[in-house]
Amino acid sequence: MTVLTIKNPFNAPIYHEKNVSSTLDISYQFAKDASPHGTVITADFQSAGRGRSERSWVADRGTSLLFTILLRYPKAIPTALTLRAGLAVCNSIEKLTGRDVKVKWPNDILIDGKKIAGILADAEKHKNGSFMVHLGIGINITQMEFPDHLKATSLQLISNPLVFGQSDFRFSLLEDVLCRLYDELEVDNWKSRLEEKLYKKGEQVVLSSIESEVMGCITGIGDSGELLIIPQGESGVKLFLAGEIRLTSPP
Repeated sequence: MTVLTIKNPFNAPIYHEKNVSSTLDISYQFAKDASPHGTVITADFQSAGRGRSERSWVADRGTSLLFTILLRYPKAIPTALTLRAGLAVCNSIEKLTGRDVKVKWPNDILIDGKKIAGILADAEKHKNGSFMVHLGIGINITQMEFPDHLKATSLQLISNPLVFGQSDFRFSLLEDVLCRLYDELEVDNWKSRLEEKLYKKGEQVVLSSIESEVMGCITGIGDSGELLIIPQGESGVKLFLAGEIRLTSPP
Protein backbone atom coordinates (compact mmCIF):
# COMPACT_ATOMS: atom_id res chain seq x y z
CA MET A 1 0.00 0.00 0.00
CA THR A 2 1.36 3.41 -1.03
CA VAL A 3 1.06 6.63 0.97
CA LEU A 4 0.25 9.53 -1.35
CA THR A 5 1.90 12.90 -0.85
CA ILE A 6 -1.05 15.02 -2.00
CA LYS A 7 -2.67 17.53 0.33
CA ASN A 8 -5.25 16.32 2.84
CA PRO A 9 -6.83 19.21 4.79
CA PHE A 10 -7.97 16.69 7.43
CA ASN A 11 -4.27 16.25 8.29
CA ALA A 12 -4.36 12.47 7.94
CA PRO A 13 -2.67 9.99 5.60
CA ILE A 14 -3.99 9.10 2.14
CA TYR A 15 -3.36 5.48 1.14
CA HIS A 16 -3.51 4.02 -2.35
CA GLU A 17 -3.88 0.38 -3.30
CA LYS A 18 -4.16 -1.25 -6.72
CA ASN A 19 -6.75 -3.89 -5.84
CA VAL A 20 -9.22 -4.05 -2.95
CA SER A 21 -12.55 -5.71 -2.29
CA SER A 22 -13.91 -2.28 -1.41
CA THR A 23 -12.35 0.89 -0.06
CA LEU A 24 -15.11 0.80 2.57
CA ASP A 25 -13.81 -2.58 3.75
CA ILE A 26 -10.30 -1.15 4.15
CA SER A 27 -11.67 1.85 6.00
CA TYR A 28 -13.30 -0.48 8.53
CA GLN A 29 -9.95 -2.20 9.02
CA PHE A 30 -8.24 1.15 9.54
CA ALA A 31 -10.89 2.11 12.08
CA LYS A 32 -10.08 -0.96 14.16
CA ASP A 33 -6.41 0.07 14.05
CA ALA A 34 -7.31 3.51 15.46
CA SER A 35 -6.47 5.40 12.27
CA PRO A 36 -7.16 9.11 12.70
CA HIS A 37 -10.08 11.24 11.57
CA GLY A 38 -9.73 12.02 7.87
CA THR A 39 -7.76 8.93 6.85
CA VAL A 40 -8.36 8.16 3.16
CA ILE A 41 -8.08 4.94 1.18
CA THR A 42 -8.23 5.05 -2.63
CA ALA A 43 -7.89 2.22 -5.13
CA ASP A 44 -7.51 1.49 -8.82
CA PHE A 45 -10.03 -1.34 -8.71
CA GLN A 46 -12.72 -2.73 -6.40
CA SER A 47 -13.79 -6.34 -6.82
CA ALA A 48 -16.85 -5.81 -4.59
CA GLY A 49 -17.59 -2.10 -4.70
CA ARG A 50 -20.73 -1.07 -2.87
CA GLY A 51 -23.49 1.39 -3.68
CA ARG A 52 -26.65 2.51 -1.94
CA SER A 53 -29.31 -0.05 -0.92
CA GLU A 54 -26.81 -2.92 -1.20
CA ARG A 55 -26.28 -2.31 -4.90
CA SER A 56 -22.87 -2.96 -6.42
CA TRP A 57 -20.58 -0.24 -7.77
CA VAL A 58 -18.96 -1.42 -10.98
CA ALA A 59 -15.98 0.42 -12.52
CA ASP A 60 -13.29 -0.70 -14.96
CA ARG A 61 -9.76 -0.68 -13.58
CA GLY A 62 -8.22 2.78 -13.29
CA THR A 63 -11.18 4.57 -14.86
CA SER A 64 -12.71 6.09 -11.73
CA LEU A 65 -11.73 7.93 -8.59
CA LEU A 66 -12.74 5.47 -5.87
CA PHE A 67 -12.09 6.36 -2.24
CA THR A 68 -13.40 6.23 1.31
CA ILE A 69 -12.62 8.73 4.04
CA LEU A 70 -12.83 7.72 7.69
CA LEU A 71 -14.48 10.40 9.82
CA ARG A 72 -14.64 10.36 13.63
CA TYR A 73 -17.02 12.53 15.68
CA PRO A 74 -17.02 12.57 19.49
CA LYS A 75 -20.66 13.65 19.87
CA ALA A 76 -22.71 13.95 16.68
CA ILE A 77 -22.38 13.48 12.94
CA PRO A 78 -22.59 16.76 10.98
CA THR A 79 -26.10 17.44 9.71
CA ALA A 80 -26.83 16.08 6.21
CA LEU A 81 -23.25 14.86 5.82
CA THR A 82 -23.94 12.83 2.67
CA LEU A 83 -25.63 15.76 0.93
CA ARG A 84 -22.86 18.15 1.92
CA ALA A 85 -20.32 15.70 0.55
CA GLY A 86 -22.41 15.64 -2.62
CA LEU A 87 -22.24 19.42 -2.81
CA ALA A 88 -18.44 19.27 -2.53
CA VAL A 89 -18.23 16.73 -5.36
CA CYS A 90 -20.76 18.66 -7.43
CA ASN A 91 -18.80 21.91 -7.17
CA SER A 92 -15.50 20.18 -7.92
CA ILE A 93 -16.85 18.62 -11.11
CA GLU A 94 -18.59 21.84 -12.13
CA LYS A 95 -15.38 23.85 -11.80
CA LEU A 96 -13.50 21.20 -13.74
CA THR A 97 -15.93 20.86 -16.65
CA GLY A 98 -17.80 24.17 -16.78
CA ARG A 99 -20.99 22.13 -16.99
CA ASP A 100 -24.17 22.42 -14.93
CA VAL A 101 -23.92 19.69 -12.29
CA LYS A 102 -26.78 18.65 -10.00
CA VAL A 103 -27.16 16.81 -6.70
CA LYS A 104 -29.87 14.18 -6.86
CA TRP A 105 -31.22 13.54 -3.38
CA PRO A 106 -30.02 11.70 -1.44
CA ASN A 107 -26.59 10.73 -2.83
CA ASP A 108 -26.03 10.97 -6.60
CA ILE A 109 -24.30 13.59 -8.74
CA LEU A 110 -25.68 14.11 -12.25
CA ILE A 111 -24.82 15.84 -15.51
CA ASP A 112 -27.60 16.04 -18.11
CA GLY A 113 -29.63 13.64 -15.99
CA LYS A 114 -26.87 10.99 -16.04
CA LYS A 115 -25.00 9.79 -12.98
CA ILE A 116 -21.35 10.79 -12.88
CA ALA A 117 -20.69 10.23 -9.17
CA GLY A 118 -22.19 8.54 -6.15
CA ILE A 119 -21.77 8.71 -2.40
CA LEU A 120 -22.33 6.14 0.34
CA ALA A 121 -22.06 6.78 4.07
CA ASP A 122 -21.85 3.96 6.62
CA ALA A 123 -22.14 5.16 10.22
CA GLU A 124 -21.36 3.44 13.51
CA LYS A 125 -22.25 4.60 17.02
CA HIS A 126 -19.98 3.55 19.85
CA LYS A 127 -20.94 2.86 23.45
CA ASN A 128 -19.28 6.10 24.59
CA GLY A 129 -21.62 8.11 22.35
CA SER A 130 -19.06 8.86 19.65
CA PHE A 131 -19.64 8.19 15.97
CA MET A 132 -17.57 6.88 13.12
CA VAL A 133 -18.50 7.43 9.47
CA HIS A 134 -17.04 5.69 6.44
CA LEU A 135 -17.81 8.05 3.57
CA GLY A 136 -17.35 6.35 0.21
CA ILE A 137 -17.20 8.39 -3.01
CA GLY A 138 -16.92 7.23 -6.61
CA ILE A 139 -16.48 9.52 -9.63
CA ASN A 140 -16.54 8.21 -13.21
CA ILE A 141 -13.55 9.63 -15.08
CA THR A 142 -12.47 7.78 -18.23
CA GLN A 143 -14.96 4.91 -18.47
CA MET A 144 -16.51 4.95 -21.94
CA GLU A 145 -19.22 2.30 -21.58
CA PHE A 146 -21.70 1.41 -18.87
CA PRO A 147 -24.17 -1.45 -18.38
CA ASP A 148 -27.44 -0.93 -20.25
CA HIS A 149 -29.47 -0.60 -17.05
CA LEU A 150 -27.32 2.28 -15.79
CA LYS A 151 -27.99 5.83 -16.94
CA ALA A 152 -24.44 7.03 -16.36
CA THR A 153 -21.67 9.11 -17.88
CA SER A 154 -18.05 10.02 -17.22
CA LEU A 155 -15.85 13.09 -17.34
CA GLN A 156 -14.25 11.83 -20.54
CA LEU A 157 -17.61 11.36 -22.25
CA ILE A 158 -18.74 14.91 -21.53
CA SER A 159 -15.51 16.92 -21.64
CA ASN A 160 -11.84 17.03 -22.71
CA PRO A 161 -10.47 13.44 -22.72
CA LEU A 162 -6.83 14.53 -22.96
CA VAL A 163 -6.92 16.06 -19.49
CA PHE A 164 -8.67 13.17 -17.79
CA GLY A 165 -6.40 10.55 -19.34
CA GLN A 166 -3.33 11.85 -17.51
CA SER A 167 -1.99 9.31 -15.00
CA ASP A 168 -2.07 11.66 -12.01
CA PHE A 169 -5.43 13.25 -12.75
CA ARG A 170 -7.36 11.09 -10.29
CA PHE A 171 -5.14 12.21 -7.45
CA SER A 172 -5.46 15.89 -8.40
CA LEU A 173 -9.23 15.48 -8.39
CA LEU A 174 -9.07 13.67 -5.03
CA GLU A 175 -7.14 16.57 -3.52
CA ASP A 176 -9.69 19.10 -4.78
CA VAL A 177 -12.66 17.06 -3.52
CA LEU A 178 -11.07 16.62 -0.08
CA CYS A 179 -10.42 20.36 0.23
CA ARG A 180 -14.01 21.15 -0.73
CA LEU A 181 -15.39 18.48 1.59
CA TYR A 182 -13.39 19.86 4.50
CA ASP A 183 -14.78 23.35 3.83
CA GLU A 184 -18.36 22.11 3.42
CA LEU A 185 -18.27 20.43 6.82
CA GLU A 186 -17.03 23.63 8.45
CA VAL A 187 -19.76 26.02 7.26
CA ASP A 188 -23.44 26.37 8.13
CA ASN A 189 -24.94 27.80 4.92
CA TRP A 190 -24.93 24.45 3.11
CA LYS A 191 -28.70 24.21 2.68
CA SER A 192 -29.29 27.27 0.49
CA ARG A 193 -26.31 26.41 -1.71
CA LEU A 194 -27.42 22.81 -1.98
CA GLU A 195 -30.93 23.84 -3.02
CA GLU A 196 -29.41 25.82 -5.89
CA LYS A 197 -27.95 22.53 -7.16
CA LEU A 198 -30.89 20.29 -6.25
CA TYR A 199 -31.95 18.04 -9.12
CA LYS A 200 -35.58 18.56 -10.22
CA LYS A 201 -36.32 21.29 -7.68
CA GLY A 202 -39.68 22.83 -8.57
CA GLU A 203 -40.63 19.84 -10.73
CA GLN A 204 -42.91 16.84 -10.39
CA VAL A 205 -41.32 13.52 -9.41
CA VAL A 206 -42.32 10.20 -7.87
CA LEU A 207 -40.65 9.36 -4.57
CA SER A 208 -40.59 5.62 -3.94
CA SER A 209 -39.97 4.21 -0.47
CA ILE A 210 -40.44 0.86 1.22
CA GLU A 211 -43.87 1.90 2.44
CA SER A 212 -45.36 3.89 -0.43
CA GLU A 213 -45.01 6.05 -3.51
CA VAL A 214 -45.69 9.77 -3.51
CA MET A 215 -46.04 11.98 -6.57
CA GLY A 216 -45.39 15.63 -5.97
CA CYS A 217 -43.27 18.72 -6.49
CA ILE A 218 -39.82 19.00 -4.92
CA THR A 219 -39.59 22.30 -3.04
CA GLY A 220 -36.25 22.00 -1.28
CA ILE A 221 -34.27 20.42 1.55
CA GLY A 222 -35.14 20.34 5.24
CA ASP A 223 -32.84 21.44 8.05
CA SER A 224 -31.64 17.87 8.60
CA GLY A 225 -31.34 16.96 4.94
CA GLU A 226 -34.89 15.72 4.38
CA LEU A 227 -36.45 16.03 0.94
CA LEU A 228 -39.37 18.49 0.91
CA ILE A 229 -42.26 17.62 -1.38
CA ILE A 230 -45.75 19.00 -1.89
CA PRO A 231 -47.79 15.86 -2.77
CA GLN A 232 -50.04 16.13 -5.80
CA GLY A 233 -53.47 17.43 -4.84
CA GLU A 234 -52.27 18.77 -1.48
CA SER A 235 -51.13 22.20 -0.33
CA GLY A 236 -48.79 21.35 2.55
CA VAL A 237 -45.14 20.35 2.42
CA LYS A 238 -44.12 16.90 3.64
CA LEU A 239 -40.66 15.82 4.76
CA PHE A 240 -39.11 12.55 3.61
CA LEU A 241 -36.09 10.95 5.26
CA ALA A 242 -35.54 8.17 2.72
CA GLY A 243 -36.62 7.11 -0.72
CA GLU A 244 -35.72 6.95 -4.39
CA ILE A 245 -36.61 9.69 -6.86
CA ARG A 246 -38.15 8.64 -10.16
CA LEU A 247 -39.17 10.97 -12.95
CA THR A 248 -42.71 11.45 -14.24
CA SER A 249 -41.36 12.29 -17.70
CA PRO A 250 -38.02 11.98 -19.55
CA PRO A 251 -35.27 14.31 -18.15
